[in-house]
Amino acid sequence: MSKFVGAIDQGTTSSRFMVFDVAGRVVGSAQQEHRQIFPKPGWVEHDPVEIWETTKAVIVAGLADAGITAADLATVGLTNQRETTIVWNRVTGEPVTNAIVWQDTRTDQIVSDLGGEVGIDRFRATTGLPLATYFAGPKVTWILDNVGGVEFLANAGDLMFGTIDSWILWNLTGGPVKGRHVTDVTNASRTLLMDLDTLAWDTGLAEAMRIPEAMLPEIIPSVGRVGIGTGPLAGVAISGVLGDQQAALFGQACFGVGEAKNTYGTGCFLLMNTGTEKIPSTSGLLTTVGYQIDGQPPVYALEGSIAIAGALVQWLRDNLGLFEDASQIEAMAASVQDNGDVYIVPAFSGLFAPHWRSDARGVIAGLTRFATKAHLARASLEATAFQTREVIDAMRKDSGVELTTLKVDGGMVVNDLLMQFQSDLLDVPVVRPKVNETTALGAAYAAGLAEGFWDGLDSVAANWGEDRRWTPNMETDRRAALLTSWDKAVERTLNWVD
Repeated sequence: MSKFVGAIDQGTTSSRFMVFDVAGRVVGSAQQEHRQIFPKPGWVEHDPVEIWETTKAVIVAGLADAGITAADLATVGLTNQRETTIVWNRVTGEPVTNAIVWQDTRTDQIVSDLGGEVGIDRFRATTGLPLATYFAGPKVTWILDNVGGVEFLANAGDLMFGTIDSWILWNLTGGPVKGRHVTDVTNASRTLLMDLDTLAWDTGLAEAMRIPEAMLPEIIPSVGRVGIGTGPLAGVAISGVLGDQQAALFGQACFGVGEAKNTYGTGCFLLMNTGTEKIPSTSGLLTTVGYQIDGQPPVYALEGSIAIAGALVQWLRDNLGLFEDASQIEAMAASVQDNGDVYIVPAFSGLFAPHWRSDARGVIAGLTRFATKAHLARASLEATAFQTREVIDAMRKDSGVELTTLKVDGGMVVNDLLMQFQSDLLDVPVVRPKVNETTALGAAYAAGLAEGFWDGLDSVAANWGEDRRWTPNMETDRRAALLTSWDKAVERTLNWVD
């Protein structure tokens, strides 16, 4: 039997391939950034061809880093940035335009029109989601309305729609020749087009968004054989697919009801396993599919989605030039004792959970002549923790579960200052696992379970191990004062866009 499992992790800023052994340890990896395209304010795009090319390149490099070939892999899983939308020609394989990224806000008017007199909750009972620019369905509508000739081709059955998982799987399994046009239940649940109960496309929702059903991929389980790879993964079984945040839930072994994780990446995403029960949110959270093993009922989750976390650090680096490397922010932030009463609310794409206000835009509040770039750096890190606290409060209201520990992962969890402040603000321990890249690990677990590389969820959970723990060390009055100031700063972001 092969000793390794591979994972493709196609994220918002980069593509990565990782190789894991049976203990869940990383034995090889490669990563390559891709461009962020900003044609207009509020617009965010990716080049789908570039994403596919970087994906192939990191597969080759990752195998080389592990010192193995594709033949040494038992299987490969895929995880991906969710909601990012691609429409392409099923004959030529060419995208009709750039991918519209999950952060993009150009569909604001479409979303407003869809809500009509009912508002953002018009489709929530069916989809578990509010109407927001975040989700994929309205992005397809925008492409059909605004890219020349596309509506005709779509109605003729010549076009395919998919999120990033669909695009990569179609290309990886043969493209125009024999590529499989699929999406798993976790990604499908982010489109505003899938019925959460039936796990099938809802005809009425597709009609409301004027999307021909022939464009839609087949919905499949997260854990199960998808197809056989071509190109750099020729002959390898592709057997697991999960949206990135659900993959992190899986990689953190949050298989029990009430277990939660928070991923600190470009955005910040907190998911709680609610088991086979679908819990409607009344507090601004999303009801979504956590994962589904082939032949078994789906496992649902509550999610709090924060649009900007690590992306705020990138903005300080790339747009303001405060430092040359993102890793420098911690030392800069630690050079001051506190935030100097400066608060940054990064509503670059509006506010996501629990507010769902597309009219909001980012603010820096509390500036005085005392403030320095170090205070801006500290306020930027603290913004992620404040937003997470808002989501935790909403999750407590919806689920009735009191959080006792928060499992964390993602690129930002190497920042000790942020993790300590997060523990202080939540007043619970924050725990980082030994394998921090749980998104890729979750995709590997899904594929490996499907192919018998791991025996079951218990054997996967046995691999989880604690690396570092932060415990709260903040006075109650200080915490309350910080949260009050944060709330005032959030209030000042609202009603900016008419």
